[in-house]
Amino acid sequence: MDKIESFCVDHTRLLPGLYVSRRDRKLLTVVTTFDLRFTAPGREPVMDMPAIHTIEHLGATYLRNSARKGDVIYFGPMGCRTGFYLVMFGNLSPSEICGLVKGMCDFILDYTGDIPGATPEECGNYREQNLEMAQYYTAHYLDALAEKRFTYPA
Repeated sequence: MDKIESFCVDHTRLLPGLYVSRRDRKLLTVVTTFDLRFTAPGREPVMDMPAIHTIEHLGATYLRNSARKGDVIYFGPMGCRTGFYLVMFGNLSPSEICGLVKGMCDFILDYTGDIPGATPEECGNYREQNLEMAQYYTAHYLDALAEKRFTYPA
């Protein structure tokens, strides 16, 4: 079997940032998958699940209500718990969506109140939320975005 693209990235050198994970094409449609790497794999602790869950709920809420909502296909956590994937229509670059991602981060940092979608009717694990830690991780990630880390290390 072929090795998948994300396993070809040297995770020992990877820093928090916003990267193109892959681009897929079918006929005239291009889909770009972004790697929103919140922590440095293997060098920082992985994110805790309640915080990840909160970022997922708030991030998806923001993205699906943004001006780019028609381009958003998916936003969700990586299994390794070091970040998130954002899948969008279009042949996009990190610099083209950095403003959108920063807006999402600002939304999470400023958020107060009940977490959207965190009720028994809306979520299978609605109790597992942690806004304070979600904001901590998001502030850390926003600092990384200021460094403009947009290219995987060689």
